[in-house]
Amino acid sequence: MAPEAMRSAAPSLMDASPVPFWLDDPGRPAALPPLTGDEHCDLLVVGGGYSGLWTALIAKERDPQRDVVLIEGREVGWAASGRNGGFCAASLTHGLPNGLDRWPDEIGKLEELGARNLDAIEAAVARYSIDCEFERTGEIDVATEPHQLEELREWHRDAERLGFTGLEFLDRDALRAEVDSPTFLGGLWDRDGVAMLHPAKLAWGLKRACLDLGVRMYENTRGVDLAGTATGMTVRTPHGRVLARRVALGTNVFPSLVRRVRPYTVPVYDYALMTEPLTDEQLGSIGWRNRQGLGDSANQFHYFRLSADNRILWGGYDAVYPYGGRLSNALDQRPETFHKLAGQFFVCFPQLEGVRFSHAWGGAIDTCSRFSAFFGTAHRGRVAYAAGYTGLGVGATRFGAEVMLDLLAGERNERTGLEMVRRKPLPFPPEPFAWTGIELTKRSLARADANGGHRNLWLRTLDRVGLGFDS
Repeated sequence: MAPEAMRSAAPSLMDASPVPFWLDDPGRPAALPPLTGDEHCDLLVVGGGYSGLWTALIAKERDPQRDVVLIEGREVGWAASGRNGGFCAASLTHGLPNGLDRWPDEIGKLEELGARNLDAIEAAVARYSIDCEFERTGEIDVATEPHQLEELREWHRDAERLGFTGLEFLDRDALRAEVDSPTFLGGLWDRDGVAMLHPAKLAWGLKRACLDLGVRMYENTRGVDLAGTATGMTVRTPHGRVLARRVALGTNVFPSLVRRVRPYTVPVYDYALMTEPLTDEQLGSIGWRNRQGLGDSANQFHYFRLSADNRILWGGYDAVYPYGGRLSNALDQRPETFHKLAGQFFVCFPQLEGVRFSHAWGGAIDTCSRFSAFFGTAHRGRVAYAAGYTGLGVGATRFGAEVMLDLLAGERNERTGLEMVRRKPLPFPPEPFAWTGIELTKRSLARADANGGHRNLWLRTLDRVGLGFDS
């Protein structure tokens, strides 16, 4: 991005509020009181994002008599669950290509389970009357370079060969009839496998549904440590303890209470902008009548979608790993990234020159070396965890919740039998090797974007050892 383009985009950011658009809502529910004293329960859920909320909800659905407590370090949905892009995907493997590369023998079952999981999310939204602006409009992977177009054609052929339906290849004219950008060369439309939603309202709706089913919930209650007892587990909090028969950890980007899990994830900071509402004329200039989510196919990619009031969310591109994996609120705001994103937005949609951004924000997500969730147990099966969703947690966390509950119950079924569930990704090395490897990978991916998709020796080596990723 040329400095002149970045300067020209600066006025569009002058009034941007430095908070996530989705959480900047007068209807945001008040926080529940923190835990003081001791609690006892059958199941303790640690974490009030999607992972924990789905776990608590499904636990009560499976057994209404089960005594469930959920604790959250701040407020339900305040972190990644409340500030993400709102893409709720069926894929459990971060897309078909990643799943094919890693679990070719299971990909049919993984795709089936993912589709059923998305159907179950849609059903739960209806059953509990969760007003989260759920729209099953699908997502289009967009090519903006010739080599990306060939990759999308290959993915489409792979999907057809495996019998997966619902994917439609769009040439340049067909894509621009859906959403008009001079940068678009073609796309692959997953018509049924992705829904758009309001992420914070989903979290708040799940919170209400849990409370209605009898889950006891404490906000501003951080789990400090985890220890075994003769009959279960104890989680200590700043002002009390929870004694539970079983514990499910949904802490994701935050340090796991099971310390040996920590090397498997690193935090990466992601950033997004939200425009002011578009006028009918502005929206008409780009089309977008069918309201799909979109993502371009570069390694350093953008994701973008319409809100219910016809704003455009525009996010992605920069992914910032802090040395040592240290989380910092200071990294939530990164002006150089916001200016870069704004300039790239107007390259994609020059018809919208003059549109302003109302919100600009960022925050950490967890990623692992296989770019999709992993699972496990600790303390002789009394504790279960799921983590590593890598930006795909809006949908996949519900599946992860079912896996955690299955593992805690000692069940052998189609979920727990999966190689994806039984095996872990490779852990990240200690510093300074983690930072060096991640930075080298980021630079190599950027170079591949600028060089027709050609992967250098470093990326080809990662591919050979099962660490390759191209999106």
